[in-house]
Amino acid sequence: MKKRILFVCIHNSARSQMAEAFVNQLAGDCFQAESAGIEPRKMNPIVVKAMQENGIDLTGRQTKSVNSMIARGPYFDYVITVCDETSAERCPTFPGTAIRLHWPFADPSSFQGSDEEKLARTRLVRDEIRRTVEEWSARSPAVYGGVPG
Repeated sequence: MKKRILFVCIHNSARSQMAEAFVNQLAGDCFQAESAGIEPRKMNPIVVKAMQENGIDLTGRQTKSVNSMIARGPYFDYVITVCDETSAERCPTFPGTAIRLHWPFADPSSFQGSDEEKLARTRLVRDEIRRTVEEWSARSPAVYGGVPG
């Protein structure tokens, strides 16, 4: 049975969506990932463009609220926050025995400059999220039976 992961950030418009997509693409045989936000907003179009460069189409993706994910169930094996420490502390407690992890990444919605400058910085975050997903899933207990870290 696949382990269920919920990625949480503030708006569910960038980091959590990228992490969800990478897990489902790279480790979908072991994991089923979803994402949600504490204060969901619209998808960040620059994130959509950056992910298209990696062959992942997030066009038309809807953002979801953390509270709706808790209400609908079922429980998650992992809840991973991908925002800064202060924002991660706002994440509600999830029922069940989910392992909570925190992977802090810069927020593409806070990037300043031209669209090209924002895209360049978003690519760096995208690549960092992908590396983190690859490294974590390679040593995950769902894959090897070891202890996550």
